Amino acid sequence: MKCDIVLAGVGGQGILTIAYLLDNAAVNKGLCFKQAEVHGMSQRGGAVYSHLRISDKEILSDLVPEGQADMILAVEPLEVQRYLSYLNPKGVVVSNVEPYLNIPNYPAIEGVLGALVKLPKSVLVNAKEIATSAKLPRAENMAMVGAALPFLPFTMDDFEPIINEMFGRKGERVVSGNMEVIKAGYAVGALTAKLLEKGLTSEQANGLTKDLDPLEIEQLNVEELIAKIQ
Repeated sequence: MKCDIVLAGVGGQGILTIAYLLDNAAVNKGLCFKQAEVHGMSQRGGAVYSHLRISDKEILSDLVPEGQADMILAVEPLEVQRYLSYLNPKGVVVSNVEPYLNIPNYPAIEGVLGALVKLPKSVLVNAKEIATSAKLPRAENMAMVGAALPFLPFTMDDFEPIINEMFGRKGERVVSGNMEVIKAGYAVGALTAKLLEKGLTSEQANGLTKDLDPLEIEQLNVEELIAKIQ
């Protein structure tokens, strides 16, 4: 088993927090883990990225070779384009839909997202909406981790003790809120994964999930959902 991830975003979006969560989840399961140092501008708004490698065998390098990443996990959608050369042909892009307008000539978001849904396997998540609904507007990164979970060698139970350790000092409301955000992100990611497995294109799958309430997804019938586009 191996899972190579390129993590992308901008400063202030919690890239290090995602890496810490996945690092500890891997260690707790007895897996090998290597993380390349987070590169880029550390101040808010500067592009940042990191390589995360998880395996049940020894990992010799902390760098993901081009063409071998199993996932690009992006908290900022335009940042995906920088790292597509790393993605393997069967890899998945899990991206936030909310842009971080850190450059004056940021392209139209419709075009950015339109390019993402043309990829063979992509999962688009409105992380801002999920985090805001849980009254934790800075937890967009946790929504993205949740959406990525169906493609990772972890379960929700693997994350919960780490979230407790990370946020426990801030109180139960913050701990439970972050878990709520992760679970909502997971609902979107898991449904999109099922739709892709059923043979839908990324554009079709994300078109069906984009307006759904994550809290109601578990009650949906996948076949009835697919029938809407047939």
